[in-house]
Amino acid sequence: MMEPEHMTEQEQINYDRIAESIRYLKENFKEQPSLNEIASKVHLSPFHFQRLFSDWAGVSPKKFTQYLSVEYAKQLLKGQQETLLDTAYKTGLSGTSRLHDLFVNIEGMTPGEYKMGGENLTIHFSFFKSPFGTLLAASTSKGICHISFEDENRHDLTTLKQQFPNAKYQQKVDKFQQDALLVFQNDWKNLDTINLHLKGSPFQLKVWEALLKIPMGGLTTYGKIAQTIQRPKASRAVGTAIGRNPVAYLIPCHRVIQSSGGLGGYRWGTTRKTAIIGWEASKVNG
Repeated sequence: MMEPEHMTEQEQINYDRIAESIRYLKENFKEQPSLNEIASKVHLSPFHFQRLFSDWAGVSPKKFTQYLSVEYAKQLLKGQQETLLDTAYKTGLSGTSRLHDLFVNIEGMTPGEYKMGGENLTIHFSFFKSPFGTLLAASTSKGICHISFEDENRHDLTTLKQQFPNAKYQQKVDKFQQDALLVFQNDWKNLDTINLHLKGSPFQLKVWEALLKIPMGGLTTYGKIAQTIQRPKASRAVGTAIGRNPVAYLIPCHRVIQSSGGLGGYRWGTTRKTAIIGWEASKVNG
């Protein structure tokens, strides 16, 4: 059972070092920096940095750099003529490549819940550790309604309460939250269906459902999402809906990039987006 907790001071220091090294790799991968060069940027010996990074990513910094390259993104996008749904089902559901996304069910809130600011909702919330920093997870009686990365300079609980100003809030862990956080583990054989209870327009819900069909370790573009939902001219609206995704990681908006292969923006920071894409690639391909 995953217990709610913030990252310890040392864990935060380690993650900050990982994030700083990823920023450096993202900016300098074309020069193929050496282990010594990367380690010096985070003030560690090459030996200690290699061990810290490999423990986090499961692969060496050199291998991880390959996953960050624009060419890797282009290879994933090249030749994807089938729909995201077809691609997802053909990927298979065995081993570490099992698509946890296919076990996520979205339920839109009723007009009453939507318009009344959650007046009749009780929302449980807790903080959890993840490979990418502390998460704020919140749930109603029907499922997860919010997951976000909680940085020191953000106040995501305040943001959540602005979404549902009339709801009752209780800091409490429930099964919805526990099931959702299991996605950071490799073994999903006994994972129950994860229920999401989301506040969104019909168009937003359709876009978020399309995101769930992108396989772990895979990438797609805003234009291809628009085609999947049969709105091929709505790439800009799709981008706006993706940017308003209320459930970090579980609805994988981090897997949507620019058609050029550039990573594009991310609600919780482009460095974190880079880290997630590389981490997922290492789990699937490492």
